[in-house]
Amino acid sequence: MAHDLSALSPEYLAFWGEYLMPTLTTPRPDGTPHVVPVGVTYDAGQRIARVITRKDSTKVKNVLAAGPDGARVAVCQVDRGRWATLEGIARVRTEAEVVADAVARYAERYGRTPAPNPDRVMIEIAVTRAMGRA
Repeated sequence: MAHDLSALSPEYLAFWGEYLMPTLTTPRPDGTPHVVPVGVTYDAGQRIARVITRKDSTKVKNVLAAGPDGARVAVCQVDRGRWATLEGIARVRTEAEVVADAVARYAERYGRTPAPNPDRVMIEIAVTRAMGRA
């Protein structure tokens, strides 16, 4: 079920705030999907999903391999019969203030602040589609 990004229901948005472990799907250079569990935060006002990770992770390499226009990706979470998927264009962000903001958002959603990591980057997803039953 597709949702209007400008009118997401309170229940759908609340679902993206629950303590769940979504997956991120990125395209490998050969086009096959790479799916891994990640922590995700979603800012509906900016239509941006954020994933913090290490700069040498496969997901970062996949996004970078897609080139300057970014990679088409999806984040998805499931809890019994409820599910939600956000699709969009991912780019890797390395600016210290942007990464710090993503870490703060992660800490708010997951109730813990990750240990400092000088190799941390953020995958920023400009969300273009929302689907689900949440």
